[in-house]
Amino acid sequence: MRPRGGRAPSWTGTPGGHSRAHRPGRKGEVAGDNGGMRFILRLLGNMLGIWVSTLLISSIVVGKGATTAETVLILAGIALVFTLVNSIVRPIVKVVGFPLYLLTFGLFALVTNALVFLATGWLADQIGFPFAVGGFWSALGGGTITAIISAVVVAALGSDRNH
Repeated sequence: MRPRGGRAPSWTGTPGGHSRAHRPGRKGEVAGDNGGMRFILRLLGNMLGIWVSTLLISSIVVGKGATTAETVLILAGIALVFTLVNSIVRPIVKVVGFPLYLLTFGLFALVTNALVFLATGWLADQIGFPFAVGGFWSALGGGTITAIISAVVVAALGSDRNH
C-alpha cells in the first residue's frame, strides 16, 4: 500500500529514498565511488606527466630500448609508484614542512615535488622499473611538469557531466 504522496516508503535510511550506492556524490565523483575513480584519474594524469617529462628533460629516462608496449607498462608501474608515494609521503612532508611553506609563500611545494619525484625514481629502480632521474634539477622540472599535467587531466576528466 502506497502513502498519499504516491511514493513507496524508503527503507534505505537516506533522504529521498536513494541507496548510498546510487546517491550522487561530490563534484567529479561517480555515484557510489569512494575515491577509486579519482585515484585512477590521478594515476593516468601522473603517467602522462611522467611521459611528457621524459620527452622534455633528457636526464629523465624510462625504459631505454623498450618497445612501445613495454614502455607503456613501465610508465604505468612508475605512475603507480609515484601516485602511492605522493599519497602517502606528501601529507607527512606538508605537515612537517608547514613553516617552510609559510616562509616561502608556497614555493616549497616545488621542492616537495622534486623530492617526491626523486623518491619515485629511487623506489622504482629498487623495484626493478628502468627509470632514471638525473638529479635534483631534473626532478624539479619533472615533478613540476607531472603535477601540472596531472592536475589538468584530473580537472578535465573528473568534472561532473550531466547528460
